[in-house]
Amino acid sequence: MSHETESHLLSLSEAIAGLSATTQQLHRLGIEFLPVGDPEAGKVWLHEHTQRPELISPDSRTMASGPRPSSSATGAPPSVESASPNREPSSLGSELLESSNPYPEALPLADRQRRMCRLAAEVAGCTACPGLVQSRTQTVFGEGDLAAKVCFFGEAPGADEDRQGRPFVGRSGELLTRMIQACRLAREEVYILNTVKCRPPHNRNPDRDELGNCRHFFETQLELIHPEYIVCLGAVAAHTLLNSKASVGQLRGRFHVYRNSKVVVTYHPSYLLREPKAKRFAWDDLRMLMADQGVIL
Repeated sequence: MSHETESHLLSLSEAIAGLSATTQQLHRLGIEFLPVGDPEAGKVWLHEHTQRPELISPDSRTMASGPRPSSSATGAPPSVESASPNREPSSLGSELLESSNPYPEALPLADRQRRMCRLAAEVAGCTACPGLVQSRTQTVFGEGDLAAKVCFFGEAPGADEDRQGRPFVGRSGELLTRMIQACRLAREEVYILNTVKCRPPHNRNPDRDELGNCRHFFETQLELIHPEYIVCLGAVAAHTLLNSKASVGQLRGRFHVYRNSKVVVTYHPSYLLREPKAKRFAWDDLRMLMADQGVIL
């Protein structure tokens, strides 16, 4: 074996060791799930790097670690937060460790339906938030398949939802339906719910007390459904479910954990309507979800 080949193989070993150390650090932070990789692509990468040493030569490594393109070069809109490398490991670790409580044993579908009907009736008669009770037309419980593998978890009902008593209707609902269809699913195959069941006045964010009063409702819904995946739509949903204060830009692009569910964080459809350039980030998040499910694009 030539000295040059031995040197390149040593560099490859160092890279593999670095990946191993990174994986251990992710585990220490409580990150248990990552998108499923492509084994065949990995074989091709390994073959190219062992057969073509120039790909990992000192010059190429220097280029790879050089200045990154600006946001204008990558097309990222200034108002959209990309995932930040300066996350606080302690806060991210704690939010994931709090999600280790598994769901109880799944109920038969008929029992789920009965429990959901009773819960919906309880929601309809809830008066825990006097301000919301006075302003609401009706409660918006949730809808979809009670055996869904994927739940879409939003913020709060808006004016259209308040009138119809259904989650995600109107323009944002139409966009969410297209997002669901892009995941090779029908709206009837998923379950859609919000953090709170009443519309806050003037479409403001739910406050802490309102979120606390409604928490047991959405937690029971998720407990009955046992979803494999939960897609948090926007900051309010992500903060409430994951007990996190990080931005959507910091939380997106990787899986989190809530009980037995893998959690994807992405932008809310209403935000995507205001910032169309952010749709490509949301599409990346949905592709991550599909890849983990084994869906071939």
